[in-house]
Amino acid sequence: MSELLKRIITSIIIVPICLFFIIEGSVTLIFFIIIFFFIISYEWYQLSKKKKYFFPGIVFFLFSCVTVYLLREEDLKFFLLILLICVSTDIGGYIFGKILKGPKLTKISPNKTYAGMFGGFLLSVIFTNIFLNNLVSFNLSFKNEKVDTITEVSLILIVSFISQLGDILISHFKRKSKVKNTGKLLPGHGGLLDRVDGIIFAIPSVYIINLIYIFLLK
Repeated sequence: MSELLKRIITSIIIVPICLFFIIEGSVTLIFFIIIFFFIISYEWYQLSKKKKYFFPGIVFFLFSCVTVYLLREEDLKFFLLILLICVSTDIGGYIFGKILKGPKLTKISPNKTYAGMFGGFLLSVIFTNIFLNNLVSFNLSFKNEKVDTITEVSLILIVSFISQLGDILISHFKRKSKVKNTGKLLPGHGGLLDRVDGIIFAIPSVYIINLIYIFLLK
């Protein structure tokens, strides 16, 4: 079985399970986040044990998990939007990178290309536009303050950019540890941390941006 087919099958199984816990929220979501935290912490331990950056990484993961809960409980649709941007960025990077190849983006992550980076931006804008205009009946907002199209697109690109930075940063640590993946939990994907590296950076960033936006409106 090819890696791509494994990737697709795993995604088909995992995505509905994750959506169930996210949509259910409350206690169910807390249980899901705790399991999620322990898995990525274990994978991080295997990746960075006896390294100085192990503990700061765990603290960051804890903060990220807390913001996941806070942002989801505050606005489910907005939370799903952020997840969609991260996932579509990942898909765009993978597809465009594989098809177009081209110059490498950075030595930190040799598989990353400029084509993949721009593909991630492009697909995140396209998928988010479909989500906002066809799948849900709400306008992008911060605390019910509607924002214009330019601000909306800017947010999408910022989240996509942060997601890609998270991916590159985790790739940097994998390279330092001389491993390809953070684990083997998800066939075709590697470890859980391999798949959520962008999300765990994007969610806390959006949460902080949200707080700053609210502060500036006062």
